[in-house]
Amino acid sequence: MKKLFIASTSTVHGKGYLEYILPQLSDFFKGVNEILFIPYARPSGLTHDEYTMVAKKGFENINIQVKGIHEYKNQIDAVNSAKGIFIGGGNTFLLVQQLYKNKLISIIKNVVENGVPYFGTSAGSVITGQTMQNTNDMPIIYPPSFDTFGLINFNLNCHYLDPDLNSTHMGETRETRINEYHTVNKATVLGLREGSWLQVEGHKVILKGTFNARLFKQHKSPVELPPETDFSFLV
Repeated sequence: MKKLFIASTSTVHGKGYLEYILPQLSDFFKGVNEILFIPYARPSGLTHDEYTMVAKKGFENINIQVKGIHEYKNQIDAVNSAKGIFIGGGNTFLLVQQLYKNKLISIIKNVVENGVPYFGTSAGSVITGQTMQNTNDMPIIYPPSFDTFGLINFNLNCHYLDPDLNSTHMGETRETRINEYHTVNKATVLGLREGSWLQVEGHKVILKGTFNARLFKQHKSPVELPPETDFSFLV
């Protein structure tokens, strides 16, 4: 039975890296003492070693060791032998390009569907959806496909922001961009606000945290759904 922890962000305002979800992560990875970290997204241009060190420091607070996938000679073997997997945020285009380059898309999907717990934040969460097309990132590199893991039956917009009615900024809102997406695409999109996450067990997809999520369907008005909503109806 697949088991996923899909977080909008790794860090919320006023707290350290992963601090706001460490108790829940401790429960999620119960019985797992080492996880495989995939640092391909490289936030702010961090090296793989630097990013892995960030993850290691975060997880040492709950006594879980972290090893970066780049530390292995055979990355496919690393995934197949992993007891848990964590893919962090950064640039989704780079992340997906690297996953395809290293032939890991189907490998990771297979092990997760067979029960290896998967934790994602930001870009690492976006790729659990059908495609990466609702990321907020700049297309700094061209992946061979926008198709991602398809572990959930909809797409995610992480770090979802509501319009600031007091702002004079004239750029597009997140809602505007998702509406643009739906002019040519049908997939449902869930706007996941910072501080919220999805917990997946089998076919159950439950919204956790303190904030509503905003659900967008093609040709329909968006809907606000509260914590503890089960999104398995989308499956």
